[in-house]
Amino acid sequence: MNLNHVFVCGHPALDFAATLRARRSTRFEMFVTPERLNAWYQESGLVDTITPGEEDDVRQATAMREAVYQLITDRRLGEEFDREALDVVNGAARKTPATPQLTRTGRHTEATPEQALATVARQAVELLSGPDVPLLKECGNPECTRVYIDRSRGMRRQWCGMESCGNKIKAAAYRARKKTAPAVTTR
Repeated sequence: MNLNHVFVCGHPALDFAATLRARRSTRFEMFVTPERLNAWYQESGLVDTITPGEEDDVRQATAMREAVYQLITDRRLGEEFDREALDVVNGAARKTPATPQLTRTGRHTEATPEQALATVARQAVELLSGPDVPLLKECGNPECTRVYIDRSRGMRRQWCGMESCGNKIKAAAYRARKKTAPAVTTR
């Protein structure tokens, strides 16, 4: 599986929760090193520069990610929030977030891994208490466990992203139809 971070969910907190891929089958961890975690923070646009992280930052980020995923799942299924997950997310959200600064060349956000994590936690709080909750959907690919915001007309979107899941499912369905279709003879 490739190590590229993917941002298809429509919200940073959802993309953060999706960094453990294929939760129901061949679980694949994206935050394998402090460098991979910091790469996510930068690639997500959350920060421009970040101080080097440590293994403890990865442990805290994965614990927060799992708490965010639990709360997203609870909210999506209309269940009460898990208390432990609430404590983890709220604890991280109480810490100092990354603060953007205005420079001569524009905006620049410098952060520590803890500040970046606090920023993600605050975004999760905003998402899970905001107007987009009814739009949360899980990807229709049984192998994928990403949750995304469905802003399509009629809420008919089925996949987290066409590139990541939609094309795979459509291609597999096409091959299955071709296999079972009776052979057409031309005269």
